[in-house]
Amino acid sequence: MGHPDSLTDGLCEASSRILSKYYIEKKGFICHHNLDKGLLVGGVSNPTFGGGKIIETPDVTVAGTATIVGDIGEIKKMIYEEVDAYLSKQLRFVDKLNPEIFVKIHPGSQDLVGLYERFGKGDIPLANDTSIGVGFAPYSKLEKMILDIEHFLNDPKTKKSYPFIGEDIKVMGYRNDRDITITTCIAWVSEFSSSLEEYFDQKEKVKQLLKKFTDGSTEIFINTGDGKESVYLTVSGTSWENGDDGQVGRGNRINGLITPCRPMSLEAAAGKNPVSHVGKVYNFKAQEIAEKIEKLLRPEEVSVQLLSQIGKPINQPYVGIKYISNDGIDEREVQQIIEESLSVKGLEEFRNNILNGKLSVF
Repeated sequence: MGHPDSLTDGLCEASSRILSKYYIEKKGFICHHNLDKGLLVGGVSNPTFGGGKIIETPDVTVAGTATIVGDIGEIKKMIYEEVDAYLSKQLRFVDKLNPEIFVKIHPGSQDLVGLYERFGKGDIPLANDTSIGVGFAPYSKLEKMILDIEHFLNDPKTKKSYPFIGEDIKVMGYRNDRDITITTCIAWVSEFSSSLEEYFDQKEKVKQLLKKFTDGSTEIFINTGDGKESVYLTVSGTSWENGDDGQVGRGNRINGLITPCRPMSLEAAAGKNPVSHVGKVYNFKAQEIAEKIEKLLRPEEVSVQLLSQIGKPINQPYVGIKYISNDGIDEREVQQIIEESLSVKGLEEFRNNILNGKLSVF
């Protein structure tokens, strides 16, 4: 959650969420917007064992289209404060970073705004893009292992017990037949590591902690770029402090994974409006449909692709379902799952879950 790419996703999504709530308060419904253009620019730091300092502060820009309701200055201020609050929540040492925050919004194109406003004349929104959403289920043993490790490392309880573990974490998994290799990159917080010797002792301690998520055929590596002269130290717990930039859509998909060997969409979900932008709606709905098919019908594997056409009702996508099953699948049950997921009720539940922060875009 502290990697610059994931931070950018989270900031843009938080901005869309607060703007959506603002629209509901002012107008009674979510107006057209897409705050899905975000950029984190890295700073310059000098971490040292036991401390260090930030030399040049990093910055973040949230940008995109928004319907201007009321004063644009008020809207920008609201988004600015939400970005600031999000950073404070996600990064324990954000005060050391003191990042600059920029908000750049402007009205959308008339054709897309007009398309969006036609939603008010009916129950089903019209797709504002031609795009694809993809989901699959169930997760493999390796995928579950990676999620479990990342969740553990970023759990507040873990941070309290091992404060040297920063928020900027990557977990890579590789499987060769039954043999699994896990490589983690963890931004070490320099304040809590007084020497090179203590740093390597802490690394070994973390390695032992991670073994409970693996089995006997798994190798674990941590910060493989470390050497005797240089190790992965940070002042703040994120590489954002020292030259690492971030951009929307470059990190995890909505399932928390990057899976190039699985069906997956390159569409970024973060910051897009939750009403009609199929780049967001269809990725969540495809995953939802895949998980329901897997839970109810128990195929060995299932993948779902939803393809939109701009201007068409979003409950009428082209649908592709692929599955592996020894027992076969009742197509009528699959169709019922799809229809329920894309119904008025299903779409409303999705929007409510997005607004209440129950769904993560990464």
